[in-house]
Amino acid sequence: MTLQNDAPFTIAGRNFSSRLLVGTGKYKDFDETGAAIAESGAEIVTFAVRRTNLGQEAGPNLLDVISPSRYTLLPNTAGCYTAKDAVRTCRLARELLDGHKLVKLEVLGDETTLYPNVVETLKAAETLLADGFDVMVYTSDDPIVARELEAMGCCAIMPLGSLIGSGHGIQNPHNVRLIVEQSSVPVLVDAGIGTASDAAMAMELGCDGVLLNTAIAHARDPLRMARAMKSAVEAGRDAFLAGRMPRRQTADPSSPFAGRING
Repeated sequence: MTLQNDAPFTIAGRNFSSRLLVGTGKYKDFDETGAAIAESGAEIVTFAVRRTNLGQEAGPNLLDVISPSRYTLLPNTAGCYTAKDAVRTCRLARELLDGHKLVKLEVLGDETTLYPNVVETLKAAETLLADGFDVMVYTSDDPIVARELEAMGCCAIMPLGSLIGSGHGIQNPHNVRLIVEQSSVPVLVDAGIGTASDAAMAMELGCDGVLLNTAIAHARDPLRMARAMKSAVEAGRDAFLAGRMPRRQTADPSSPFAGRING
């Protein structure tokens, strides 16, 4: 849903109504994947190229439930630990998807934290941008790194809220706000969202969108959580546009003192 008096949500020159982006991993089967994504209202769906069958192998095919005619596919480089591997993976996705240019770049530092390797991320981004890709980039919540990635030409900056799959929410909201305030491209919190209030918080900080997967896929009721996330992103965006009341150190009564009845 596009809110009234809101600027378009634009990625790589294309406008979207939903500011919620979702992944396809960790569901019990493809049927649940398709149903949850439909409930979320998301228009952009990301998937790990290295772990997903798009028809290159026999067996269940993700495209059977996530139709490219309905969704914008966002191949990602999950599982890559070097710039070289990430670039190769994006080029493979481009071949599999008939010249598709929009990718989500993530280059990880280690298997324990899945924290981004910023040095390798910068190298991969430079190569991919020179090769004509539209790069949405997963990175740390360092505002200086985010500024550098934008200056290189990345079309969206995606700082982590907390570690991938941790569900801890946004651990450093001040840095996320700094990234939002300095950026002229969309900023989306990516990683760490655990529940609807986390998604709403990201939007209230001024983020342009939220990308999540585990919070829906590992919920007791994924379809219900998908609906909750849709509502949370919309509510958080509306609250940001409305502008929160100022914080005060003292109470401020809702009812005026003038005209009160004194006993």
